[in-house]
Amino acid sequence: MFRVLDNIEEIDRASWEDLLREASVKSFFQTPQCYDLYSAMSFMEPFVFAVADEEVLVALMMGYVQKDGGALKSFLSRRAIVNGGPVLRKFIGDVQVDSNTVLPMLLSAAVKQLKGKAIYLETRNFDDYSALRPIFERCGFRYQPHLNFHIDTSSVDTMEGNLGKSRKRDIRYTIREGAKAVDLGNLAETESAEASLSKLNEFYLLLSDLYRTKVRTPLFPFEFFRNLLGREYAKIFLVEYQGKVIGGTVNVCLEGYAVYEWFACGWDGHVKNVFPSTLATYSGMKYAAENGFPRFDMMGAGKPGEDYGVRDFKAKFGGTMVEHGRFLHVFNPLLYIAGKFGVRVLKGNFFKKLRKK
Repeated sequence: MFRVLDNIEEIDRASWEDLLREASVKSFFQTPQCYDLYSAMSFMEPFVFAVADEEVLVALMMGYVQKDGGALKSFLSRRAIVNGGPVLRKFIGDVQVDSNTVLPMLLSAAVKQLKGKAIYLETRNFDDYSALRPIFERCGFRYQPHLNFHIDTSSVDTMEGNLGKSRKRDIRYTIREGAKAVDLGNLAETESAEASLSKLNEFYLLLSDLYRTKVRTPLFPFEFFRNLLGREYAKIFLVEYQGKVIGGTVNVCLEGYAVYEWFACGWDGHVKNVFPSTLATYSGMKYAAENGFPRFDMMGAGKPGEDYGVRDFKAKFGGTMVEHGRFLHVFNPLLYIAGKFGVRVLKGNFFKKLRKK
């Protein structure tokens, strides 16, 4: 008999890890370690839902509720985000698990508990969930196309062989000019904690400027990045040039499965023949290829049919463009529309379209 578990105290960690080992589709973002990371943050509220058969977990989905700014903005920006999509077990022994039964139980529990906390619930899929799309749609979710790049890092030779010529040239020029990529985790072993934190803060200031001027969406507070320091699953590569941090990338890893590039930025275009964003991303790819991670996941490349400069940048690293999309369940349509309008105004898209008319 299947039963729903809707709080962390009910979920056995060993059974959770076993589910991840047995599932064919999974991600770092559905692990107990990621739940612990979310729980350490003051600005987000983690959630987890699972379905069990006796003591065996057969499905699980976790994420966080976040909101931004003051009272009004906070009210209009309440969202529940599931990175990576749910995890489903295929078999219990020799018996196949019926996803038509367990997935609706999982989704219904999430909708019921989150509708009072968020305006919408969104799963951001990093793997192919197309076979489950009819079930999501029956549960009130709608599919939204979204692109991504998966890079084959099954070996260094494969990764290097697929890398675009312009990226190879940019990496070569950047290193020749004296820039270097450093692993902040290794750096922490030779420098003081204060020095490592200072370098991380330099990176965060660059990233904040990128989000404020170009991305124009909220960025996690520095608290998030500080909490990643020392975590065995986190790999932070910083690009240094003449004693300054000019770029970097923040990655999280699921052993034997994938490295996920969560955040990346660089002070590009300021120094001739120095391309910090390229060297930073390449460092994460190389780490994946050298350490048994068959995939480097770039975690998004925008919507099909829309101009997106980041997509052009990511396309030259030799990955495969995939469209695994997102599933969206809107709890409050009026507030959702108001929030979307606010984001469009913030990004300047609304006024751009008006000018075109």
